[in-house]
Amino acid sequence: MAASKNRLPLKFDTHAPLFLISTAARLAGMHPQTLRTYDRMGLVTPQRTAGRGRRYSIADVERLRLIHYLTQDEGVNLVGVRQILDLQSQVDALQEEVVQLTEQLHQARTTTPRSRLFTASADEVWVRTTSRAILP
Repeated sequence: MAASKNRLPLKFDTHAPLFLISTAARLAGMHPQTLRTYDRMGLVTPQRTAGRGRRYSIADVERLRLIHYLTQDEGVNLVGVRQILDLQSQVDALQEEVVQLTEQLHQARTTTPRSRLFTASADEVWVRTTSRAILP
């Protein structure tokens, strides 16, 4: 067997449903019933199989570990955890928007705009394009 066949991919899909509830609970340091409770509360939402079984992703396990840390080490109650997770989701969305806007700004600054000068007389029309550089 070639060595390249034994290699893992460089990038993982962190949202792929990989783990059964027992495995996810073990990875998060929790009891499986706690995961079911958090699912009912909406703190974590695993994907479901056709038979309605829960499948947890790497991102779900990371979220469960954060919940465990906040509740056990920091003493935050579950209402507080929900608020923290909601705020974190908002921050993540805003950071993604900043990345997109930064890319758009960079593209706008590097693209040379063209303006057109139209002149017309009774028997002909002239169109001339000019280029101007945008200063940062």
